[in-house]
Amino acid sequence: MNIAIASGKGGTGKTTIAINLALSLKNTVYLDCDVEEPDGHLFLQPIMEQSQTASRLLPEINYKKCTYCGHCTEICQYHAFTMLPGQVLLFAEMCHSCGACTYYCPEGAISEKKRPMGMVRSGYVAPEGTGFVEGRLNIGEMMAAPLIRQVKAWADPQKINILDAPPGTACSMVEVVRDADFCLLITQPTPFGLHDLKLAVNVLRILQIWFAVAENKAMDQNELISQYCHSEGIPILQKIPYERRLAEIYSQEKAAVRVFPDLKKKFSMLYRKIELQLQTESPLIVDSVNLSGQLNDMAAKTVDEQMPSRDRQRTSNDG
Repeated sequence: MNIAIASGKGGTGKTTIAINLALSLKNTVYLDCDVEEPDGHLFLQPIMEQSQTASRLLPEINYKKCTYCGHCTEICQYHAFTMLPGQVLLFAEMCHSCGACTYYCPEGAISEKKRPMGMVRSGYVAPEGTGFVEGRLNIGEMMAAPLIRQVKAWADPQKINILDAPPGTACSMVEVVRDADFCLLITQPTPFGLHDLKLAVNVLRILQIWFAVAENKAMDQNELISQYCHSEGIPILQKIPYERRLAEIYSQEKAAVRVFPDLKKKFSMLYRKIELQLQTESPLIVDSVNLSGQLNDMAAKTVDEQMPSRDRQRTSNDG
């Protein structure tokens, strides 16, 4: 299963929830798809096993064959070519490596060459054994999507893949979520958080991706996100309270579930609620209040049944 963790804006807590979710489950792989600013490694401290250069294909013109017909400028949807008298200019930053110019050049004057664009690193997280994959885009590179595709290629179909998406709703975010089994949108109860959550919801509805919301820094007296989700039929699967202790742990670059093991049950329940929602009839419009309550009850029961008796007793006492 591929679960994308996304949001409409930065700073909502995507990485916080992604790493804690990955550490709370068995047979998981954490994939840091925020290739422009990957920071999951700061909290997970993975043991790296492989590192390889990531490249993309760029057109190269053989001027001995080129007749300056201008066909490449006409076929390119991204306007990466400009025709001048006796010269063809290529703007590499605008090229999407689609290969159309190479395929359609009537003289066969265009070939493709590899150009390094970043790096993909992989390893594992000890002692949990969680898989780790990260992409790092070279400084100055404009296209993040090709590198994100190479990071996603490391997803293990036999495991639970947690895809940590970049902020926003641009091409890089779309590349992460477009073929995910489920997308969890992380937001916070502020006007900016609500505004950008709406943008992300619209994107996922266009793509017809199953999704729900998790509210970070939630406060009992603030119903901004709850009111919107209720009006739109979007279930809220998790509310993470606005607590100083969690902020302190984050500032120390530590995973919360390692410092507070009781939180593992909550993140296990979050995953179980994702599984349960995938069994509902509609990925887009639901009775959010009733569904959220039902998911909470069913997930709690399932997770309790899976926990050893001593762990259930400790959780109850902590309660």
